[in-house]
Amino acid sequence: MAYELLTPREMAEADALTIADLPGGGYALMRNAGAAIAAVTLERFPQITGADILCGPGNNGGDGYVVARLLAETGIPVALWALGPARAGSDAALAAEACPVKARSLGEFRPEPSRLVVDALFGAGLSKPIAGDAALALQMTKESKAPVLAVDLPSGVSGDSGKILGASLPAAVTVTFVRNKPGHLLEPGRSFCGETIVADIGISKDVIAKIGPLAYENHPDLWLPALPYPAFDAHKYTRGHACVFSGGPSATGAARLAALAAARAGAGAVTVLSAPAAMQVNAAHLTAIMLRRIETEEELAAFARERKPSSYVIGPGFGAGERARRFTLALLRERNTGCKGIVIDADAITSFRDAPALLFDAAALPDAPSVVLTPHVGEFRRLFPDLAEGEAGSKLEAARAAARRAKAVIIYKGPDTVIAAPDGRARINANGTPFLATAGSGDVLGGIVAGLLAQGMSAFDAASAAVWIHAEAGSRFGPGLIAEDLPSLLPAILKDLFRQASERSA
Repeated sequence: MAYELLTPREMAEADALTIADLPGGGYALMRNAGAAIAAVTLERFPQITGADILCGPGNNGGDGYVVARLLAETGIPVALWALGPARAGSDAALAAEACPVKARSLGEFRPEPSRLVVDALFGAGLSKPIAGDAALALQMTKESKAPVLAVDLPSGVSGDSGKILGASLPAAVTVTFVRNKPGHLLEPGRSFCGETIVADIGISKDVIAKIGPLAYENHPDLWLPALPYPAFDAHKYTRGHACVFSGGPSATGAARLAALAAARAGAGAVTVLSAPAAMQVNAAHLTAIMLRRIETEEELAAFARERKPSSYVIGPGFGAGERARRFTLALLRERNTGCKGIVIDADAITSFRDAPALLFDAAALPDAPSVVLTPHVGEFRRLFPDLAEGEAGSKLEAARAAARRAKAVIIYKGPDTVIAAPDGRARINANGTPFLATAGSGDVLGGIVAGLLAQGMSAFDAASAAVWIHAEAGSRFGPGLIAEDLPSLLPAILKDLFRQASERSA
């Protein structure tokens, strides 16, 4: 399976590169697309009494004309409703001419609950809000509860951002072509697509490679070879030493969640770094996790030189303010201690809301450890207010711009979590679950990242793997999940991943 995501611009480029060498040109691709849609229709909707095909004036509508012809040839009662004539001289015009079903005005369309609606009005490249007859047709179809199959994307969903442009219609099934688009995975587009099926229409892997997309669906196949498996002669420190900063005596739980997650993710040793006032509280709750008193930056520096931790997590329950800023900057400025990466989360992110350049400049220093920032939407807005307010256009582009600015890997959390690297690479997670919307869940995620960093995984792969594993744990547990449940689910998931890795290398 291929995991590249193509933006509408990249998809148009793939079409153009293929058409240049394809007998029959763009019309041949259109016939292939229509045939794929018709096949899915017959397979998934055998109970329909008929089909209403809604066609726009462009290539998406052209696909609809092909579908109408093919379904009519099978004997299914087909009605075709056009927003306007296909553009003169286009492939869509050729498809319309070849279609025996006479098109009626979209303004006359009235959906029926027993008939399938094939939404071929607009595809992934839509750039302006839907209005008029098209918006009315979508609304009536939604109210009728007729089953819907969307061509490429539900009309009104941006292929770049997943945002709704004016109006849209949720589909039971969406058939897209060659590769998914970002809008299939980014909310709210993802929720509008229903089941998404990627159809092969004759565009080769070589064409996709020539385009060189930088966005992918986050999947174990992308990072499984880098997932650390302990060597036969490993001991606890060769497996990595992760450290988590604790908050004060009334705010220690978040750090312990992160620490336990780091240990369950495979770090050989984990230490909670605690303020003096919280030592007794932490000591009463820790067994396999070690504990160290750290009150000042000088004590932190001495500890780093002595124990040479591989990774840190700072932020969960730590408290926002000057102390969090000082400790974070001290970690970024420390050298020759063996630190592979720092996870900056929660309160540590908020602590830089008034001076984000301090953080970004420190992360950009020569030989600085890798940085992973893990903001939810509110924390992202505090650190990147201009990007959060929509100037980047989509969550994907916002995360990429933030990663470039911060010189850090960004985990922009949510139901459609985006992982972005400073070099432009990005992965959109697709196995998210609402059961993770519970207090402390993010602390566990930060700990998983730190545990993988400690074992030598790159920041981008560690972040990608942690997000997927975290979501998989939430899905496996399901209803009733609380954050304390998550770390105990990690061993079984890791065991499954290691088994997959072994089978593929055999």
